[in-house]
Amino acid sequence: MKLKLVFFANFRELLDCAGENIEIKAGATVSDVCHQLAQKDGSWQAIFLNPSQSVKVAVNQQMSELNQTLLDGDEVAFFPPVTGG
Repeated sequence: MKLKLVFFANFRELLDCAGENIEIKAGATVSDVCHQLAQKDGSWQAIFLNPSQSVKVAVNQQMSELNQTLLDGDEVAFFPPVTGG
């Protein structure tokens, strides 16, 4: 199945990429996507190797969890956790 990935905030800068389209097996989860992205070198690994600690995600513009099952054509947006004070 095909997915559209979008990267926000400093992820966009670190990856030097605003987004990309990928193919992944049917029934994949957000965690599976993170695992696939972590196979790339450098910043990709740093961001996606331990996504539960470093990534917030939205699927089709709705906040989501890493165990969310994805459907063909979904848009998956990744952004860093927000801290405030």
